[in-house]
Amino acid sequence: MTNNEEILREEGTAKQFASKNASIPVDQFDWDAFESEQGLYDDSKDSILSKYDQTLSNVAVNEVVDGTVISMNKREVVVNIGYKSDGVVSMNEFRYNPELKVGDVVEVYVESQEDKKGQLNLSHKKARVLRSWDRVNEALDKDEVIKGYIKCRTRGGMIVDVFGIEAFLPGSQIDVKPIRDYDVYVGKTMEFKVVKINHEFKNVVVSHKALIEEELEQQKKDIIAKLEKGQVLEGTVKNITSYGVFIDLGGVDGLIHITDLSWGRVNHPEEIVELDQKLNVVILDFDDAKKRIALGLKQLTAHPWDSLDSNLKVGDKVKGKVVVMADYGAFVEIATGVEGLIHVSEMSWSQHLRSAQEFLKVGDEVEAVILTLDRDERKMSLGIKQLRQDPWENIEEKYAVNSKHTARVRNFTNFGVFVEIEEGVDGLIHISDLSWTKKVKHPSEFTSIGAEIEVVVLEIDKENRRLSLGHKQLEENPWDVFETVFTTDSIHEGTIVELEDKGARIALPYGVDGFATPKHLTKEDGTPAKLEEKLEFKVIEFNKGAKRIIVSHSRTFEDAKKTEEKAEKKAKAAATNKAVKKVKTNIEKTTLGDIDALAALKSEMEGKANTEE
Repeated sequence: MTNNEEILREEGTAKQFASKNASIPVDQFDWDAFESEQGLYDDSKDSILSKYDQTLSNVAVNEVVDGTVISMNKREVVVNIGYKSDGVVSMNEFRYNPELKVGDVVEVYVESQEDKKGQLNLSHKKARVLRSWDRVNEALDKDEVIKGYIKCRTRGGMIVDVFGIEAFLPGSQIDVKPIRDYDVYVGKTMEFKVVKINHEFKNVVVSHKALIEEELEQQKKDIIAKLEKGQVLEGTVKNITSYGVFIDLGGVDGLIHITDLSWGRVNHPEEIVELDQKLNVVILDFDDAKKRIALGLKQLTAHPWDSLDSNLKVGDKVKGKVVVMADYGAFVEIATGVEGLIHVSEMSWSQHLRSAQEFLKVGDEVEAVILTLDRDERKMSLGIKQLRQDPWENIEEKYAVNSKHTARVRNFTNFGVFVEIEEGVDGLIHISDLSWTKKVKHPSEFTSIGAEIEVVVLEIDKENRRLSLGHKQLEENPWDVFETVFTTDSIHEGTIVELEDKGARIALPYGVDGFATPKHLTKEDGTPAKLEEKLEFKVIEFNKGAKRIIVSHSRTFEDAKKTEEKAEKKAKAAATNKAVKKVKTNIEKTTLGDIDALAALKSEMEGKANTEE
């Protein structure tokens, strides 16, 4: 027994003894009986001590026990655990429970039975930690609602004190509405549900949104059950996205698609609405199963086409602003919600296929002519080229046949070059009309796209809006002169500029080309001629109509050789004739005696022949 207990016991004994002997005078007081405690108690001393000990709790250090709050102030909470003294706990340990009051039963951890001042040391925080994991797991298993204190903000959410454990509250789980300011929740005590526990890493995830969703689910069912198409409701802008606006209808959300915000073009919903704005919307459609509600805002106002000027007609000029661009054309808004399409073909008189972006861009203010107008279908087509005169109306005057002009090359084909003399006036230069002298295989050999070229109008096809043009006609036909220069068998110096299996293209004087087959490219030493080699060529064929010159290098030395051989044969023949003539002369001078001798010899020979027979 401690000294304090002895002192208390002696004080108590003295008081009880004095109370029972209060009527006895002091001089008659029996001090011996007091010291022996005779007549003080009705029961024996040991019995009384046993009963007294039963009134005190058997408290062990490092143990968690239940206690009752008997008093509290702003700094401390006094807790009675049935021990001989009460414990004091800091109010900070109960900040998660702002509703704490006198009489509440709380858990405390006995740190020591007495400190230096004889005070019982208790901790509510440590008691919660010791039992926290059991309680957290139990809350998850039983889907219980628990309280937690939001300590601070962290990346992506909040840190919540739950049973003394730091749990994570994701930002998306704070509320069903997007949270823009997390700091307003710091220091608050809220109800949560445990949604996930990672035992390996001792992580706990809680959600406040789950509690709200349970309440809202029933509200949604009640609200959707009362919805009707065409019904107008008041809502609050909850969230804005690039494709639409989510509206809170008081427990259930609906979506206004960006196309249903305004009759006009909307680049982003923020142009029309702002967060937390209250506005009236109309129900366009809803899905009971998926709980989707389609809302409209523009449907609450009249369609702009209904108020369009009734006097507006085809041929009228209108002004507007380009709101949308596409490759095939531009949409022009002539009034809010009223648009017309300018097709790319109506932007220029030019026949070339071009992109609309070459003529207009979004935001341009334009003037156009109404080409078609359908009020029932709410469609309108416009044109801007009609504001300028059609260049083909007076084509014969401006671009008469044989007139010369400068054009710009637009495109190539295998058969010619397409050029544009001015916007809307196109023409074709056939490949055969590019050059008098050069044989052009493809127009790219002669000119390039975007280059300027001089042309002569050869023919006008007004109905099909086409001009037949020529380039070589700017000069006189040189083949009239070539006919007198490149005569058959004439020899000219030429350079082999192109060599193929079928033959070679020979560059001849005056910029004209000739052609030689392989057999006419053999040199005198028997070797074939090479590319870029300069040789003598003989013209073996000239065709003015086909603009063709056939030449041969081999013939230059073969024909010379033949001429030489022919001369030699002629000289030999002359010599032979002279020798024959001489023989004949000698025969005529033979004497008559010689003739008789020959006759005798002949007779002799004939006689011998007869004898042998």
